[in-house]
Amino acid sequence: MSECNALSFRNVDEFNSYGLDKSDYRYSPSVYYNFPFVEPTAEQKRLIEQSAQKILDVRSKYPDATLADLYDELTMPADLRLAHKKNDRAVAAAYGFENILYDEPKIYERLTKV
Repeated sequence: MSECNALSFRNVDEFNSYGLDKSDYRYSPSVYYNFPFVEPTAEQKRLIEQSAQKILDVRSKYPDATLADLYDELTMPADLRLAHKKNDRAVAAAYGFENILYDEPKIYERLTKV
């Protein structure tokens, strides 16, 4: 998975486990009730919350942009991409995936073993 992908964990698990309906992800209770969540430490939780808030703060800088505009892989604002990378790293740390952050097969393998 490239570093350009802003939602790496969600994308890996959805694509490999749930599939796509046309170009949209499909969700069902059997999918989201079985996602392997972890209990982050207080510090990990703080970093995740902080990085998630940064994403919202950056998005608010573009009030006229749609989500499609903001998340277009070719035109995504650099500050939003960076905010997502920081959030990816914070979530990866909670899962113990710091060293495999953009290794899609390894992430999928570990997510399905948790």
